[in-house]
Amino acid sequence: MKDKLLSLALFLHHSKKYKTYKQFARDLLFDANNIYKRYFDLTIIFLVISSVLILIYEVKNPVPIWLDNYDIYFVSIIFAIEYILRLWVHNDLSEMIIKEYNDSKFLLKDFNLWRVIKTGLYAKMKYMLTPSAIVDLLAILPAYRPLRVLRVFILFRVFKLLRYTKSINQFVDVLVNKKFELLTLLFLLLFIVFTSGIAIYILEADKNPKIHTLFDGIYWAIVTISTVGYGDISPVTDVGRGISILIIVSGIAMISFVTSVIVSAFSERLNELKEYRIIEQINKNRSFLIICGYGQLSKMFFRQNRKHIEHYVIMDNDKERVEKAKKDGYVAIHENASSFETLSKFDSQYADITILCLTSSDVENIYITLNAKSISRKIKVIARVNDPETIDKFKHAGADEILMPNIVANTMIYTAITQPTMYKAIHAILTGKSIANIDEIHVHHSHGMVEKQIKELDFKSSKLLFIGIQREGEFIFNPPSDEQIQPYDILLVMGRKISLEYFKSMHEGDISVKK
Repeated sequence: MKDKLLSLALFLHHSKKYKTYKQFARDLLFDANNIYKRYFDLTIIFLVISSVLILIYEVKNPVPIWLDNYDIYFVSIIFAIEYILRLWVHNDLSEMIIKEYNDSKFLLKDFNLWRVIKTGLYAKMKYMLTPSAIVDLLAILPAYRPLRVLRVFILFRVFKLLRYTKSINQFVDVLVNKKFELLTLLFLLLFIVFTSGIAIYILEADKNPKIHTLFDGIYWAIVTISTVGYGDISPVTDVGRGISILIIVSGIAMISFVTSVIVSAFSERLNELKEYRIIEQINKNRSFLIICGYGQLSKMFFRQNRKHIEHYVIMDNDKERVEKAKKDGYVAIHENASSFETLSKFDSQYADITILCLTSSDVENIYITLNAKSISRKIKVIARVNDPETIDKFKHAGADEILMPNIVANTMIYTAITQPTMYKAIHAILTGKSIANIDEIHVHHSHGMVEKQIKELDFKSSKLLFIGIQREGEFIFNPPSDEQIQPYDILLVMGRKISLEYFKSMHEGDISVKK
């Protein structure tokens, strides 16, 4: 038996299909970025609502057989499958067995299979006793009901909505964050209720015909402190009326305190919820830009490229700068961009992400670069460098491109003073005020331009000025005409827009032009 279980665990461990199915089930149940999860959640919500509506309808109306079968079998079977899947993906017994077996071999000790199985089953049992798992189990019970009284368990299906409705989850999270305050108020409430109930029972048990037991006193205290006041029990003594006044005032104060706690909790979380929605929305795009820091460079970047930027988000850990960005009409969130947890919120597996590190701190920009590259090497990082001595650190951190605004500004200022005509020409080209434009032509490995010589491309016939090639991080200015184009080269050309479009049409399918 022991050998068979070990063989089964080894088979599952090496089975790609098994791992694929289990990962798919786990993503479907828990991964918010899974493309099928939204449809799965909507299906469960529909099944819950439809089964409850059937329960309400059948109170005074006969239910058709097909509808009853749908409720008893179809809905319950779906819920049972969901329950089994959650139990299945909670932990992996086969992986636990393999790990224990390898550890035993390495340490030269006996392989204790039953201890591993016991641990794995205990973990599953512990999950089964969680509130959400109990609700899932009770939602299945109506399927096994020869007694119609078990139909009441359908109401437990409503609690499944807690898992599939984000708004309810967010409300619960807010309450959980204020657990200490709410529990303090609850204990104070219970103290007042029991004290008042005992007091009214002692004072009026012999004088008030409506108070016979301590439970009557507790009931009166709850009704009074909640300001409901049914009037079925009323104090008849002056002391009892005085207690009523105190408990009513206490009830109003308690309601005010609870309301203020909940409102303050929601106000604290409101911006966080809004920012979460922004991140959710931007993660739906195939490519987007993350701009870290909202300062002068960010403003200049947007002034020059606002029309060309479709999907972006600005992140800054200064609330005032975030509010300023929002007032300027940009999408901004208050987050620490140098935090691994913050950058992990963006779906780097699904989308092409470019990060602009434009904060004024080199240390912060390095941290952003390190965290971005540790999440995914696919993320492109363009980092601002203030101190030239830190360039090597940025390169080691993995920055794809480096910006040195101080050096560029000094160079442009010097050029403007010593060579004003050249400065005016360069400035006009870079800002788009000139007829001529400078563009980058990105060559991919499958394009027809690969291995062609520069003279074969005949830039002159397209009325373009070929400036040079960037290859493997180095720029080759005015290369010889017999130089061959290689995959992933970036060609820098200058010319009128119409010439660039004509050149692109000539090589359609061979290159992509990116301005």
